[in-house]
Amino acid sequence: MRLPFSILLSCFLFSPKGGLADAPYDQVQDNPTWSHQNLDDVRADKYFHESTFAEHYDGRFGDRKLNYDERRGHLTALMQTYISTMNDIGAETWIMHGSLLGWYWSRKILPWDSDVDAMVSEQSIHHLAAYHNMTVHTFNLHNDDAEDNSHRSYLLEINPHYVNSSLDEVNKIDARWIDTTTGLFIDVTTLRRNATADALGIDGSMMVKDRHHYNYDDIFPLRHTTFEGYPVKVPFMYADILIEEYGEKALSDVYFENHIFDAELREWRPLRYAELNLYQNDGAVMDAHYWAMSIASLYSPD
Repeated sequence: MRLPFSILLSCFLFSPKGGLADAPYDQVQDNPTWSHQNLDDVRADKYFHESTFAEHYDGRFGDRKLNYDERRGHLTALMQTYISTMNDIGAETWIMHGSLLGWYWSRKILPWDSDVDAMVSEQSIHHLAAYHNMTVHTFNLHNDDAEDNSHRSYLLEINPHYVNSSLDEVNKIDARWIDTTTGLFIDVTTLRRNATADALGIDGSMMVKDRHHYNYDDIFPLRHTTFEGYPVKVPFMYADILIEEYGEKALSDVYFENHIFDAELREWRPLRYAELNLYQNDGAVMDAHYWAMSIASLYSPD
């Protein structure tokens, strides 16, 4: 499902040749005279710098941390516009990490999350860097709240260190999809063949620069499903991947981060103060754990 063409502008405002030049931020920022980038991190060659006020914001565009309700709406739009654009470009991408966990539970971003995580194939990151680096995509978003209808722009920025296929903790993020209004972003990492394993004759070993390792069959073939109302792809062995990263309870505990999972609505809702006291009782949490096991079958891929 794509955004209707009548409301999708998806304009490429600029696309500098060479791919490594800085974006002309005076054309992108609404307020180009200030920046809240955290430049205290002086590690050599670090490309992406987060904001001074929160780690999941780009300080060139955002100037404050959004409240709970604001953030959820902007993250939903961030995900929908990313998916729509990658589908139009033809880039192979799928959701991972906390976003994959949110998909498992409710097909939505976890309400306490402040970012989104996606992964691309190595072929796709080369394609994005060659043809779409530093492009701005503008959407006319229509929401139920008429006051929130607005044009929003998103910057696709590729880390020039994406060509380095070895472990790189400083530049583990290969690209970002950045909301130029709020500074919120999607972290994009690249799945690559593990050259060390290949040299040892080990077939199907894959790696990411953030030290995550996978087997080819863990990821492929990708499953087709939906997330935030749009068609996305998820890894084939999504449950095993989530358990490896977060533990078995992440797929069954219905109380987390002061939220409770509502099985009827299939969504996480924040606990009120009285409920919070109730579910902080160990017995209640344990009961919720076993209750959740009975509904786990609801959350297989669409």
